[in-house]
Amino acid sequence: MEYRINRRTGDRISVIGLGSSSISQAGETEGIETLKMALDSGINYFDLAAGDAECFEYYGKAFKDIRDKVIYQIHFGANYVTGTYGWTTNLEKIKSSIAWQLVKLKTDYIDYGFIHCIDEESDLDSYIKNGVLDYIKELKEQGIVKHIGISSHTPDLVHKALDTGLIDMVMFSINPAYDYKKGEYANGSGEERMRLYRRCEAEGVGISVMKAFSGGQLLDEKTSPFGKPLTKIQCIQYALDKPGVLTVLPGIRNKEDLKEILKFNSATDKEKDYSIISVFTPIEASGKCVYCNHCKLCPVGLDIGLINKYYDLSRAGDNLAKDHYKNLEKTAADCIGCGHYNSRCPFKVNQVSRMQEIKKYFGNI
Repeated sequence: MEYRINRRTGDRISVIGLGSSSISQAGETEGIETLKMALDSGINYFDLAAGDAECFEYYGKAFKDIRDKVIYQIHFGANYVTGTYGWTTNLEKIKSSIAWQLVKLKTDYIDYGFIHCIDEESDLDSYIKNGVLDYIKELKEQGIVKHIGISSHTPDLVHKALDTGLIDMVMFSINPAYDYKKGEYANGSGEERMRLYRRCEAEGVGISVMKAFSGGQLLDEKTSPFGKPLTKIQCIQYALDKPGVLTVLPGIRNKEDLKEILKFNSATDKEKDYSIISVFTPIEASGKCVYCNHCKLCPVGLDIGLINKYYDLSRAGDNLAKDHYKNLEKTAADCIGCGHYNSRCPFKVNQVSRMQEIKKYFGNI
């Protein structure tokens, strides 16, 4: 398992996490076994925006004695009073729901307390007006909430939350369909969405990814907006290649689903290759590097994806990106202009010109 560090918190987070939307379907015995199997396989990050109330007991029983080994992402606004998922911005209902979740999880603290499901301006206003944000801040002062996050499908609202300086983690929907303006939650243009990812990277705010498969639509030729299916492995790699992303949170129903997701760890570069999406690239997105490294291998050993990423991040205000660039074994200054990666780039990026641009920007170092 690969791990990435949330620079705001220092947490070491597995690149594959788990969503809890469907785990209740396993039943208690297999549900607990599945969660333990996930941890034994290196998964340490779990999202608790669950589909049903049942699974909270599974987590409590599975991890009560090893609570320090797992990281919980818990949502202030997810309500289970009916036994299934509901949404509320009412402060008293949220207090009651959080107290219930802590009891069921057999824990006395929350790793990441999330302002939940902020998709409209009015949602964020309600959380603030009703005192929910102040409540989360109070719990943080008490040490019950360690870090604050936000879940949303809307880039503008995430930016507004980031402006407060309070946010340490963002849960956001990332997949090729949404980034290419296809699907129910395809909010913002591709460039607007990428701007958000870069801001998170620049400010050290981690991104946990929901809906990496677009609710399963991308996996089926009949429902894929591209007319062709992608695999789960391709979708996971696509999300992990985006700036700021620390972990992808696929929902699972049982051990068999978990085993399928874990295949990512042993997948080949060919299996992770999602360059097929280049044939669907919108005109406005064509010619822009997405850091996919499908242009490998450079004859002189340049890591084209990283060079491009550090350039874009530096321009977006990431002060660390320049140092990362300088520490590369080879930089854009080493480009010999052979055009090898131009011919291999599925997204039609003129990398020869791009390397000259990057060389000029950073200086000949």
